Amino acid sequence: MSLDAEVLIDWFADHARDLPWRRPECTPWGVLVSEIMLQQTPVARVEPVWREWLARWPTPSAMAAATQGEVLRAWGKLGYPRRALRLHAAALAIAEQHGDEVPHDVDTLLALPGIGAYTARAVAAFAYGERCPVVDTNVRRVVARAVHGAADAGPPSTTRDLADVEALLPDQRAAVYSAALMELGALVCTARTPRCADCPVLAACAWQRDGRPAYDGPVKVAQKFAGTDRQVRGLLLDVLRGTAEPVAKSRLDVVWADAGQRDRCLHSLLVDGLVEQTASGLFALPGEHR
Repeated sequence: MSLDAEVLIDWFADHARDLPWRRPECTPWGVLVSEIMLQQTPVARVEPVWREWLARWPTPSAMAAATQGEVLRAWGKLGYPRRALRLHAAALAIAEQHGDEVPHDVDTLLALPGIGAYTARAVAAFAYGERCPVVDTNVRRVVARAVHGAADAGPPSTTRDLADVEALLPDQRAAVYSAALMELGALVCTARTPRCADCPVLAACAWQRDGRPAYDGPVKVAQKFAGTDRQVRGLLLDVLRGTAEPVAKSRLDVVWADAGQRDRCLHSLLVDGLVEQTASGLFALPGEHR
């Protein structure tokens, strides 16, 4: 099981997008912020916010000194705002327990609040050049096609997926190879319209060799947004991000007609720590008004 490392790394050198978190001057903290922001969010939306965050909070201790509300306000429209709170919690731990330096090994990174298996490995690899498998959706798709001859990777399996990529990693420049696998999936080996003629490992691709068979595994259910609790939660947070003062519930009630769904979403925001209720019964972003 192999995809020529030299070929893939050379292709990456010529075709990789010039992203600020890939540049040599980017700090490990910048890499960590990018990895949290890029989860389920396109690069085009992340890059301007990432630049603003690193200018405002260039170190973990700088972010740790901010309130949760300030962090949520700066998160803006990136979506899944609990990621912002997880990043703030990680910043506190790094500042207090690790001398303001992002740890370099996977196990220590995993011990940080809110840092999961993917993020820990991505930071170890891309910030420090560690040889460890980094698996995202793009990597899973490349491996499924090029190695296993399947059109799609199907349901994830952490053990299998990590083992597949571990087997592919070269002894040298493994982190660059991992980044190249990701970029290949993002730019060429895409889900719907793969550009196979532009693929640097076309000759070794098992999916091509087998005639590009159609995927026959479990069907993925497309995620909706309109009308979901996620949309309602976002509308409620928009109100609080748009004001410096706590607001009465009547200000929140106007954002969604279905009172039952609206109240359920407000309650879930309170439970998740994304919203706080003041002693006088008003609502605000966390940490800004007690």
